[in-house]
Amino acid sequence: MLVNGTQSQNKEWNYHPDLPLKDPSPFTHLNKPRFLIGWLRNNWLSLSERVLLAILAAALWFFAYPSLETAQTFAVGWIIQTWAVNMGAMLTIAGGLHWYFYIHKGQGKTLKFDRRDQTRNNRSFLFADQVKDNVFWSLTSGVAQLTAFQVITMWLMANGYAPTITFTSNPVWFVLWLMLLPVWSAFHFYWVHRLLHIPFFYTRYHSLHHRNINIGPWSGMSMHPVEHFIYLTTLCIHWLVASHPIHLIFHVLYQGPGAAMTHTGYEDLLVKDKRQLALGTFYHQLHHRYFECNYGNQEMPWDRWFGTFHDGSTDATAQTRARKKTMYS
Repeated sequence: MLVNGTQSQNKEWNYHPDLPLKDPSPFTHLNKPRFLIGWLRNNWLSLSERVLLAILAAALWFFAYPSLETAQTFAVGWIIQTWAVNMGAMLTIAGGLHWYFYIHKGQGKTLKFDRRDQTRNNRSFLFADQVKDNVFWSLTSGVAQLTAFQVITMWLMANGYAPTITFTSNPVWFVLWLMLLPVWSAFHFYWVHRLLHIPFFYTRYHSLHHRNINIGPWSGMSMHPVEHFIYLTTLCIHWLVASHPIHLIFHVLYQGPGAAMTHTGYEDLLVKDKRQLALGTFYHQLHHRYFECNYGNQEMPWDRWFGTFHDGSTDATAQTRARKKTMYS
């Protein structure tokens, strides 16, 4: 946090929030109405990542993506159109954040967790460059598989194989499902992430993402193609649960370009020294530093319940390193 204009620092981090980390999950505060109202206000009733992505999803549905009528038959034209929109969203969001924080250095290192810059001259990355490596995996396999899941889901919706709704037919469920999608995403992410940390999957696939110990916007979707597929199965929920294309597009943005926001490496975007938009979390930054902890995110309490939570303390670091040693011994 900012304290009298300076950052909270220690020898491990350029910046960290107050430690140990608090529990912001609504699922462990269901008996606290004031807490739940605050959670709702912060996530859905103010400028937030979710609100911005929801607005963008609606705009892209009305003005950029093909209609459901067009998607009734697989055709090269509308599939390429969908890919192009997704590519544009990824370039704009991930590229814009990278430009602002890492090229323009618009915020310096204020609220940046790791004091180091992105890695160069390291042969563990493609092109011996972290950013180029991350851009490659994000824009090739990342955008392609994101588009494939979206195209299949749109075709299922268009042909009545996946249940659909409209805002007019069911306004309550329309709004509620939009709010629940990040919760479903967090639930799915925890379990597939645990799977990816099984040594068989980790050494073959997930280790590519974990080269990014010091993360940046392009790190969010920098994954092995097998991991992209596993990660994006979250979108299959629309094959079963009644949705509108705006829900699907919001989910696509949340999983794809939205990952650039959560991997920015900074906690918040500052405007005139005031926090205006929440971005990355120290919770997930700890996962990239220490690997075998914080598999989920702060919304779902799974890490706390299953003993894989790292609260930022030195004791938690020691426990995590011991668990990692046991897993890979």
